Amino acid sequence: MNEVVIFTTRWCPFCIRAKALFEQKGIVYQEIAVDGDAAARQEMAEAAGQTSVPQIWIGGQHIGGCNELYGLERSGALDPLLAI
Repeated sequence: MNEVVIFTTRWCPFCIRAKALFEQKGIVYQEIAVDGDAAARQEMAEAAGQTSVPQIWIGGQHIGGCNELYGLERSGALDPLLAI
């Protein structure tokens, strides 16, 4: 199974929705909360080229945010990417 890393903030509804999809699929993910952590937010921004959350990586590949995640799910491309 490919490693999943998700940068989040605690109260972001898109972060909650993205994590819920992973949990529904039984996917263990590494969550990096950037609330009040300027260094973590800077690391995320540099890696993703974006400052919005969530920012999601699967197997080291940046896939984007919640909308992109659900787009992959709708198209049937998420499970192969996760290697379920």
